[in-house]
Amino acid sequence: MHPLPRTVSLMFMASFIGLTPTSVGFAAESPSPQTSLPPLIDRELFFSDPEISGAQLSPDGQFLAFQKPLKGVINVWVKGINEPMSAARPVTADATRPIMIYFWSADGRYILYGQDKGGNENFRLYAVDPKTVGGQTQARDLTPFEGVTAQVYAVPKRTPNEVIIGLNDRNPQVHDVYRLNLTTGERTLLIQNDQNIAGWVTDLEGKVRLAARQTLENGNELLKVENGKLTPLYSCKVEETCAPIRFHPDGQRVYLRTNRNVNFTRLELLNVDTQQSQPVESDPENQVDFGGALFSQATDELVATYYVGDRRRVYPKTDQLTADLKFLRQQLPKLELSIGSVTRDDRLALINAQSDVNPGTTYLFDRQAQSLKKLYDVRPELPSQHLAPRQPIRYQGRDGQEIPAYLTLPKGVEPKNLPVIVFPHGGPWARDYWGYDGAAQFLANRGYAILQPNFRGSTGYGKAFLNAGNEQWGTGIMQHDLTDGVQYLIDQGIADPKRVGITGTSYGGYATLAGLAFTPELYAAGASVVGPSNIMTLLNSIPPYWAPMKSMFALRVGDPKDPADQDRLKAQSPLFSAQNIQAPLLVIQGANDPRVKQAESDQIVAALRDLGRPVDYLIAPDEGHGFRKEINLLTMTASLERFFAQHLGGRYQKELSPELQTNIEALTVDIKTVQ
Repeated sequence: MHPLPRTVSLMFMASFIGLTPTSVGFAAESPSPQTSLPPLIDRELFFSDPEISGAQLSPDGQFLAFQKPLKGVINVWVKGINEPMSAARPVTADATRPIMIYFWSADGRYILYGQDKGGNENFRLYAVDPKTVGGQTQARDLTPFEGVTAQVYAVPKRTPNEVIIGLNDRNPQVHDVYRLNLTTGERTLLIQNDQNIAGWVTDLEGKVRLAARQTLENGNELLKVENGKLTPLYSCKVEETCAPIRFHPDGQRVYLRTNRNVNFTRLELLNVDTQQSQPVESDPENQVDFGGALFSQATDELVATYYVGDRRRVYPKTDQLTADLKFLRQQLPKLELSIGSVTRDDRLALINAQSDVNPGTTYLFDRQAQSLKKLYDVRPELPSQHLAPRQPIRYQGRDGQEIPAYLTLPKGVEPKNLPVIVFPHGGPWARDYWGYDGAAQFLANRGYAILQPNFRGSTGYGKAFLNAGNEQWGTGIMQHDLTDGVQYLIDQGIADPKRVGITGTSYGGYATLAGLAFTPELYAAGASVVGPSNIMTLLNSIPPYWAPMKSMFALRVGDPKDPADQDRLKAQSPLFSAQNIQAPLLVIQGANDPRVKQAESDQIVAALRDLGRPVDYLIAPDEGHGFRKEINLLTMTASLERFFAQHLGGRYQKELSPELQTNIEALTVDIKTVQ
């Protein structure tokens, strides 16, 4: 579950979807080899920590930072822009938990990073001098509070030694706004949040100008912040979207993502003084929502927009960017290109290139010289020639609605009568995209066809498609769309109806439990990862700082305190239909998960145990909502492939390192002990 505030928060930036499930008992032999499949690819090539990833240019272009393991834990490293990658030095030295979030201060004097404890998502903000070597200097904790999660609202260029942050130290349900001095650590209170504000927006100068909140009564409200007062500025219905992106350079207007009174979200410019809004752009092909925008670091002008249908479409707004894209596409044909970071003079940019069978390569692009220099491959040892194409497909739901999806078919075999794994995304207010998906490729290499539907309730396909999922969990249309996708593959002759499995993380874990409980004849096995089993206990235990978004949960899921919703929510909760579950189930959980508490997994495991149904359980004591530590990821994927091989007939890698075997044993729970 990860519906998040619209503000740029450390929690949001760290949201990590781990691919998981598990079972033990590796003595069994794998099924008869499928000789036409490609060679079995070592799981570590998919899921071990990348040697290099996440590069970012310093604002002045003098340095390159990136993430790389230090003594087996991902830390931040820095090198001079003209130095070889081998000359990089670590500037952080966290020995226990990977650093997944970092960014440069606006002047490049500091590297800032966020870190929680064991996955509890109470992120603190740290600062480190990039000129020092990891271990030689202590990172400074800029938000030293227990039980508090920091949000970063702005890193203003005009005041580079300061950032604008939110802290929920006074009231765990809302974030007050502070100006934070990066050198001294001094915090200055700017706004005390007494009006249930979910997010704050600054202008380009770093001044807080807008606030956003959501209520069932008033919908989504955008308010003007002036002289300590909040004045209504723009609103849309709670079923609609109206979210600020960033201010225009003139300081009077703000770019807005909105679908007020239209189906597809579009880009508008809203005048903060006159309250007048004017359309800027909507999808030229009238197929999907507005995807996003790119702005110049030098001038703050809008330089490109993009939209994501089956693939991403980019629309440049300047002659310079048009020429840049033409050059890049000539140099890197057939690849999906995105811009990583850009220097403040717009001269240097990092270009990330990837595809469905390419995990990604990062290049340094000099826009003036029109030159491109390869920096690194994310997973250089992964044999792309053995990976499987990921194709967009469409199928009809039972009511005639067209459902977009992605299908990855195992390479080297005829797509007939295959074992299939349905892999619904988390969120659920999110979507799957075309491109490299390590989980799908890993499972396809094991011999499975992987179906990833963008079921109703997914974002990106218009307001009507999103709202069609309201209150439709489990026994409703969201789950029907998964069921109908399986039936489509059966009708096409692709799926063996006796060898269909399902797995997913967060909402995908819930959909797994729902699939086994509400359509028990459909699935031969399922693996739920941090998936809620009781919607009512889920909604009653969400993190306190999600309180400003309760109206969104009430709209899209239901209100457990409303008697009119209670019977439906109970009927949609797999826990209360556990007696229907016949297929073997794997459940995996992070002990520190703040979104889907361990109790959600405990209760379904205990129920199935008491019913005498096959269920295995793993708990990682040092993880939260999704797994970040390499050994835990490898533990889950090793167990996952063994489990599905046993029940669906695919392949699995039998070899286990002593460390991996030990960790599997450590994470495995004796289900007799579950309360």
